[in-house]
Amino acid sequence: MGHHTFDASRADKLEDAARRYRFLSAEELLGALALDPTDAVADLGSGTGFYTDDVAPHAGRVYAVDVQEAMHDYYREKGVPDNVELVTGGVDDLPFETGSLDAAFATMTYHEFASPAALAEVARVLDDAATLVVTDWAASGSGDAGPPVTERYTADDAADALRDSCFDVETRAVRPETFVVVATPD
Repeated sequence: MGHHTFDASRADKLEDAARRYRFLSAEELLGALALDPTDAVADLGSGTGFYTDDVAPHAGRVYAVDVQEAMHDYYREKGVPDNVELVTGGVDDLPFETGSLDAAFATMTYHEFASPAALAEVARVLDDAATLVVTDWAASGSGDAGPPVTERYTADDAADALRDSCFDVETRAVRPETFVVVATPD
């Protein structure tokens, strides 16, 4: 599983606030991240920058990481906040110094990069006191929204993979279509 990427030609769909916030509100994401205004944060699979825009006012620097340059093109056209830097590349090869990030988050993209190599890379770039928030489509969901159920993970699978990659799982919640896992480097 994994390595499914959202079709960039459908990027407009990622800007539907009513639909996106139904699965993860800005308040829930920001509460889980608990940012300081000087924090350096990475959005892993930033797409059009929908959630990046929610986080940017609360952080010092946000890195919008996406494998598709077309998503960054869309974000540029929409308008990128001054404290956001666009980074084109995969989660398994992040261009950040070891321990340089105070937080990272992945919203509905874990299934796109889930692998031991990617999680080890995230662990490498996070500071010892950092927070990682993973929200994704749950394998227990109906599949009416998001990727097919066969391309999804369970919250337990994600939590186990994070533990195997040197993270302590702080919280885990399962909803009808999604899950949220909050972890810290151990």
